Order: sequence, then C-alpha cells, then structure tokens
Amino acid sequence: MHTVRTGAERLAADPALAGGSRLGLITNPTGVLPDLTPTPDALLASGLNLTALFGPEHGMRGTAQAAGSEGDTVDEKTGLPVFDTHKLEGEALDRVVAASGVDTLVFDIADVGARFYTYVWTMYDLLGSAARLGLRFVVLDRPNPLGGTVEEGPRLDPAFASFVGRFPLPLRHGRTAGELAALFGFDVDLRVVEMEGWRREMSFAETGLPWVMPSVNMPTPDTALVYPGTGLFEGTNFSEGRGTTRPFELIGAPYADARLAPALAGLDLPGVRFRETWFTPTFHKHAGVPVRGVQLHVHDRAAFRPVLTGLSMLHVARTLYPDDLRWWGPDLFMDHLWGSDALTRALEAGEDPRDLCPPPGRPEGGLLYGGPA
Repeated sequence: MHTVRTGAERLAADPALAGGSRLGLITNPTGVLPDLTPTPDALLASGLNLTALFGPEHGMRGTAQAAGSEGDTVDEKTGLPVFDTHKLEGEALDRVVAASGVDTLVFDIADVGARFYTYVWTMYDLLGSAARLGLRFVVLDRPNPLGGTVEEGPRLDPAFASFVGRFPLPLRHGRTAGELAALFGFDVDLRVVEMEGWRREMSFAETGLPWVMPSVNMPTPDTALVYPGTGLFEGTNFSEGRGTTRPFELIGAPYADARLAPALAGLDLPGVRFRETWFTPTFHKHAGVPVRGVQLHVHDRAAFRPVLTGLSMLHVARTLYPDDLRWWGPDLFMDHLWGSDALTRALEAGEDPRDLCPPPGRPEGGLLYGGPA
C-alpha cells in the first residue's frame, strides 16, 4: 500500500486541478500512477484533453543513452504527437511548443535530487517557453528520492551554467520538482499539484511508490543515492560504471591498482564502505576492457554524504594516479558538473578538494512540504 499520493494520481482523480483546455504532457517512463498506469493513459481516461506529448533527454520512452533522445514521433498507444525537446532552448524551443498548439504544459517526470541530472532543466527551459508564450504550467509533484532534509555541495556559479545546471542550486538540492519550479521564479501561471502524505525525511522505500528507472543508467534508488558524488567521475577518464548493472556504484580504471580500495577504506567516510572489484564495461569508457576499482556499499543512508564521498574518491584517484587521471568530455565537463572550475583547479594543484565541500545544510524557504524534520 503506497503512503504517498503523487500529483499525477491526484490530477487523474480531479481533472480540474490542471485547468486549461489543450494540455501537453512532458513525461517519460517515470510518469506512472502507483498501479503503473502511464500518466498519459490516466489523464486521457479522466477526460482531460491531452493533445501532445513532450520528451526530454533519453526520450519519452527512455530508450536513449546519455545526451541522446528519440526525436519527434507519434505515440503508438495514444496516437498523440511526441515533440522532442532535448537540446532545444530559447526561441527554438518556443517554436516547438507553439507548433504543438497547447495552452497548458504539464510536467510529470521523476527527478533524482542531483543538480546535474537534466530533467529539472528541461522543466526550467519549458517554464521559460511558457512564460514567453503566455501558457499555463502545471507540475505534478513527485518525491525527491534522496529525501528533503539535506542539501550538500556548492551552489552553481552562474558563469558555468549549462544543461547540467542553470540555476544556483547546491549539488544535492533537497527539493521536489514543484518546489524547484516555484524557486526558479518565472513570470508564469504556475500550478503545483502537490503530493499528499510525503514527508521530507522519507526514504523512497517509505513512500510505497514503485521505482521506475528515471533513465537507462539509474536502475535503483541506491544508484540515485550515490549519484551526486560518483557522478562527478563522468568528468574523468575513470569509468563511472556505465555499461554495467551497477552504474555509479562501480568506479574504476584500467590503470587502477591494489592501492585504491585500501586507500578509500582508510578514509572511514560516514555511512559507506568500499569493496575491491573488477568489471568490464560493455559500452562507454573502456568498453570491453577489464578495469580494477571499487564498489560503494552504503550501510547508513542517513549518515552517508554522497558529495563528500565523491570528492574524497577523486582526491585519492588524483593522489595515486597523477599521471593517468585525465579530464573527460567536451569543454572541461567536470567544471559544468561541479558548477565552477574550483574543483579542477584544486585537483591539478594537488590540494585536498574536500575543503571545497561545505558542511551539509537544510533547504530553507519556498518549501511546499514544510521544513526539515
């Protein structure tokens, strides 16, 4: 029995919560009711005039890998047009939204609570389009799987804004999509269909809701928990575990050796242990090459600090393998992930990057579900 009613479940039961006459739904496989009925099906069954669908990164069906999408298509089940929003912003995105003919945009996608996860930035860009085009915007709120009592890591420097961060949020932000939409401050007719029964201290398991993979490399709530820290390895030539069944929990490189696991274990980081392991990615970095590394085992979710853990792992990797560790991706991707160039400068100077991580705080102001417990 689920204890949390999502915004999608509430709207399906009370279509008047949305308003509007021609609705466009921004969604992906996470857009489901607790019984796993897809949100588009549920809204159509409720009598709402859903006239278009919009897909984010990975696509509305979730088939594409990172930085990919599925293109414009027609949804086979509903017959509705699907407009691809990925890599569109500003006037280009406005043209797509205007061409759809909708008067209300509805957002129903599960976030994972990390600033560099892109779905909230799809929402951000479409909020901008709605403001410019005079449309209503409705957020069907869902839980933050990391809970809502902790924020961790530095805020984005606006000079490093990109599709992995457009607003000065901490790296682990501790807010729901509905809270973020209000925080972003667009001059738009914004409605948040709030959850019922969600408490900020809840783990995802306590919500009673089904976990649907938000993207192809986010298979479990455990993945989401470590992602704000180990996701930083996407900016290096270490494998972050893509191409395995445990992405972001497995970290390694062909040049790693027997020193890595003991060095990490010796840090005695809160809430986590490290196990030496080998793995062979089937795609992405080091595809088909056996790599040595570690698996993170979180044994105390409340004590675990993902950003501190990720920084500590980077520091150890840079210290042990200064001639091998390299930055990865276009335009020094690590700077966009971190939200400034402070991390790469510290690592290149041999400094301890953990000094860049302020003590964890608590989200404050503009919270729809009360303050932290």
